[in-house]
Formats: sequence, C-alpha cells, structure tokens
Amino acid sequence: MMDIAREAGVSKNAVSLALRNDPQIPEKTRQRIQAIADRLDYRKDPVVAQLMARLRTTSEPEGNKATLGLINANEKGDAFTNHPTIPRYVEGCRRRASQLGYSLDTFWLYDPEINATRLQRILRARGIRGLLIVGLMNRNRLPEEFSEIWESFPCIVTGVRTRKPAISFASTDHHIITLRAFEHALELGYRRPGLVLDRTIDLLVEGRFSAGYRTAQEPLPRKERLNPLIEDRKGSGTLKTFEKWLKKERPDVIFTLYNDVRDQLESLGYKTPDDIGLIQLEWRPDRPNWAGMNQHNDLVGEAAVDMIISLLHSGESGPPPFPRATLIGGSWVDGITVRRQVSESELGTAS
Repeated sequence: MMDIAREAGVSKNAVSLALRNDPQIPEKTRQRIQAIADRLDYRKDPVVAQLMARLRTTSEPEGNKATLGLINANEKGDAFTNHPTIPRYVEGCRRRASQLGYSLDTFWLYDPEINATRLQRILRARGIRGLLIVGLMNRNRLPEEFSEIWESFPCIVTGVRTRKPAISFASTDHHIITLRAFEHALELGYRRPGLVLDRTIDLLVEGRFSAGYRTAQEPLPRKERLNPLIEDRKGSGTLKTFEKWLKKERPDVIFTLYNDVRDQLESLGYKTPDDIGLIQLEWRPDRPNWAGMNQHNDLVGEAAVDMIISLLHSGESGPPPFPRATLIGGSWVDGITVRRQVSESELGTAS
C-alpha cells in the first residue's frame, strides 16, 4: 500500500479509502489510485481485513465508529416502529451492526424535507459508509430520483428483490416457507390445504408464496389441489369472495398472512380449528397462539448487515452486475389454530 501511495502522491490513508471506494476521496482520484493498484498487482490481505473488523468491534470509541445508513423506504415515516413486519428487520440490523462495531443513522426516503441532493450531502457529511434499505412493501422498485445515491454507495435491500436498480438483497425464503407449512399441514392429517393471499404481496415477492404452494400440491391427487384465493384484500367484496371460495374449494386448513381471516371464518359460521385450521405464514409473537412459520425477519436484518460489510471490505459500490441474495429459512411454531386430523382408518380402529 505504501508503494501505491508513493506513486500516486497521496497518503497511505487516502489509498486505503480509495481502495474501499470511500466517497471521501474524489471519484477521479479513486480511479487513478485503483488503476495504480491494479498495475502493481495489489491484493488486499483477507486476514488483515478480518483483524481490522475485529479491532473495530472491540476497541473503537463509540464516537468514532464507522456509520451505516438505515434507509426507511416505506411511505410511512413510522414504519420502523409501527408495522407488522418491518420492525423485525430493523431489530436485526441494529443488533448485528452493534455486534460488529458499526453505528446506524436513520433516514426516511419520503421525508418532505429531503430530496436526493440534500440526502447525498448529508450522507457524505456524516461519513456514511453504506446503506441498508428497509421497508419496501408495495413495490419492488426504488424511487428513480434517488438513483445517484444507489450508484454512489454500497447498498443492500431487505425483504424483497428490487429491479431498476437491481441490488443485492437479504430476505426470508418465501417459497420454502410455504412449502414447509404445507408439509406440516399434511403431517397433521389435513388433505385440502388452501391459500388466502393479497395479490400485491405475492407480486412483491415475485410469486414465491403462490409458487411454493403450487409446488407443494404436486404430490396430491388432482381433486385435492385447490385453487388459491389471491385477490386485492382491500376491496369491499373481500368477505363475499372469500365465502364463495370456501364453498367451491372446501379447504380443511388455510395458509395466510392475515389474522382477520379467523374473524371472517367465524362471521361465516366456521370454528377454528374444529371446522377449518389456520396456519400463519408469518408467525408473530403478538399472536403466540397461532400455528405457523416464523420467518425470522430479524435474522434477515442481520444478514443484510453482514452483506453490506462484505461490500465495504471489497470496495464495491453501486448496483452489481450480478446481484446476490441471502435467503433465511423459517421454522414451524405449534399453535391452537390447527389440530391433528383423525383419518377414517383410525376411526375404524378406534371403533
């Protein structure tokens, strides 16, 4: 590194920053230093990089910690604290960042007092190293007016895969979660599992919920493969549509993301789990009695921090040519909304 600094006519610290694509160094200077490093066949020592990360977590004063930006990309400014899913991502981001010696500065993308130019200026003034983007729930695209920021910083998205720009992301594995939930339903003796889902959510995750459901149906006899109910759940005809679907498909258990499905069943005269079981595809601690899949979205947040730090170590910025994904598996949680089904053969044996 000293040879690079000598030839470039800069300090060793400037070389270190340039090789990490740190925006504190002007872009032309970074490119010149990086070109010299390539010509001199410079390679970062991974052991040294790991040691420096370790030193940061154990000995760096609180005020000097490297800082990451935690971007609230949701339209609602309170989404980090008042949302069924997003706070779990944030919890994991904060925990993992603290463990690794990083501090987090929070920004709301839809703050009326912030535009792209001002946000860029604030990020640079605060020495923000990379960006964790949390809260995309209605679409999987980032606002185009902030494109300069996505181009300038290492970025990782949580929860969804983005397009234009396509950025590396961490997410729960929606496909495998639905598949595993289906398998648990079959183990409990259910034979006609159904799926109730909001169309916007399934589109947001590129159909991975419904794809997992249809994949799990493949081993079943055709007469037991139900059509899922995927609709706009904000519409006024939701209950009527739900009732028609129940009568046509006759599910004995339902996978869903919505706690109000239980209320809808009760309003139509069905009891849970006596008549129809319910399995929550995003089990949450605030409804501990439900059976379902814990998505471990806090671990998604942790994975996002690990990914952004990896980008910092490798000096990568902007949308990558080949975006990477880290998928977190879920785990089954027992609950009173399902019960083991008794087969006809078991009934015959009992009698």
